[in-house]
This record gives sequence, structure tokens and C-alpha cells, in this order.
Amino acid sequence: MEIRRNYLLKRILQLISVMILTSFITFVLVYISPSDPAEMMLTAHDVVPTEELLERTREDMGLNDSFIVQYGNWIKGLLKGDFGYSYSTREPVLDILPQRIFMTMRLAVVALFFLIFFSFIFGVLSAVKKNTILDYLIRSISIIGISIPAFWLGLMLIYIFAVKLRWFEITNQTSFKSVILPAITLAIPLMGRYIRQIREAILEQYSQDYVIGARAKGIRESYIMMKYILPNALLGIITLLGLSIALILGGSVIVENIFSWPGLGSMALEAITYRDYPLLQSYVILMTLIYVTINFIVDIITQILNPKIRLKGEK
Repeated sequence: MEIRRNYLLKRILQLISVMILTSFITFVLVYISPSDPAEMMLTAHDVVPTEELLERTREDMGLNDSFIVQYGNWIKGLLKGDFGYSYSTREPVLDILPQRIFMTMRLAVVALFFLIFFSFIFGVLSAVKKNTILDYLIRSISIIGISIPAFWLGLMLIYIFAVKLRWFEITNQTSFKSVILPAITLAIPLMGRYIRQIREAILEQYSQDYVIGARAKGIRESYIMMKYILPNALLGIITLLGLSIALILGGSVIVENIFSWPGLGSMALEAITYRDYPLLQSYVILMTLIYVTINFIVDIITQILNPKIRLKGEK
């Protein structure tokens, strides 16, 4: 299906609008903060902030300019790739982000694999074995998975598999084993939700006329499932997967802190603790960009896979 130019333009403008609004709100929250960025910068460099030095630092940082000028200069810096300097580490933020992004993406990819693999298998089994003992068992486990707090689950996994059984290590982040437990901690709460949604998507296809007609022709159930049901249920599943990526990245803040994983989530908590505003602002902008980009890609894929969808404003 050819994606309409007007729709693409509309979605791109929405993406840009969200980014501008997010950047404005982020800057306003830092601007009205009672903390003095100049004092925080000097303190981070172990410099005694005298009044004269504070005034000179404020002038150098542009803090004496009006709000509009400060916001405009900050946006210009972002567009040029200048995210400022971290107050706590004294490094350019742009030097800190790549390694943190890599670690978070590494964790997210493994968690997404677990989520897709097990949710798909158990969701299909639960639908195929509807109202059997296996179905009730899978649904019960999925409810438990949804109900378990991530911080408690992470601590239990560390205690059982890292401390007692010593099957996994969590201190050496260069080892593949170190990513298993935090990835499972991220995946399980989402897994319980998506197992049920995949089950419902497949059961909805079971009641369609084309499935009833295929059965009347004597076609095997396995063939009907692979050839007809799964492809038609794929649309809703793809939408779920797009949302799950955003949820995994958002949930990584707690999990990364529990497992001391040096990713974006732990960086955000450190930035909050030390009131490292440039680092925190960069985190918010980056996560917003990831969220809106994922939603944009999911919308485009949805349009391509389902030409029957009529978009609002295009009727």
C-alpha cells in the first residue's frame, strides 16, 4: 500500500510538535528550579562559589539572559549536537551518552527477545488450548507476572540465581550472562500482559468466517493457524511490540538501578541525585525522540500491512 503523502507529512509534523513541546517543558522545569546552575557547576568542580565568581559564571553560562534567549540558545546547541557539560562528571554530555545508549539498547534487545519468544509461544498455546488446564495455567501465570513489582522480582532473581545458585553474574557487564537476569526482570511483567492480548487476538480470528470455511473444507488446523490466523493477527501483535519497546526503555530505570547496569536509566537517576540538569535534560529529550519515532514507525507498518485502515481526516 502506498502511504499517502499528506499522512506522512501530518505524522512528521506531529513528531516535531511533540519534540518542541517536550523541550520547552523540560527547559521550563529547569529554569524555575530553585537551584543555581552556576553554583552547582562550581561546586562540582570543587570550587568555592564566591559571589563575584558566581556572577561571572552566570554571565558565561548565559543565565543573565532572558528566558527566550536562553531557550533559543539551548535549542541551537541541541541542533548542533551540543548537549552541554555534565555537572557531576565534568564531561561533555555527548561523550557520556553513546556508551549509556549502547548498554540500554543491549539490555532492551535481550528483554525484547524474551518478551516476543515466550509471549508468542504461550499466547498461541493458550488460544489453541482454550478452556483447558493448560490455558488456565498459562492465564494464571500471566496474571502473576503482571502483578509482580519489578524491583521485588529483580531482587529475588539476584538472590536465587546469582547469590545462591551462582548461575549468573551481575558485576561484570561485559559478560553475556550479566544481561540475562535484568532482561528477564524487564520482560516478565510485560510478558503476562502480552500473553493475554495475543491470546485474545488469535481467538478473535478463530470466530471469523474464513476460518469456519477453511475448517468446512477439511483443511488441517495447523495449516489454518500458520496460513490464515497468525498473519491476520500479526497486525495487532506488531502494534503491541512497538509499544513494548517504549515500555521496556521506560522500565529500565528501576531495573538498571537494581542491577547496577550502566545504562540510560541509571544515568537518569544519577542526574536526579546530583541535580545534573544538562544530563537530565538530554535523557528526557532522547527518550522522547525514541518514543515518538517508534510510534511513527509502528503507524507506517500498520498502514502497509492493513490497507483497509481509514485514517482520521482522510475519510
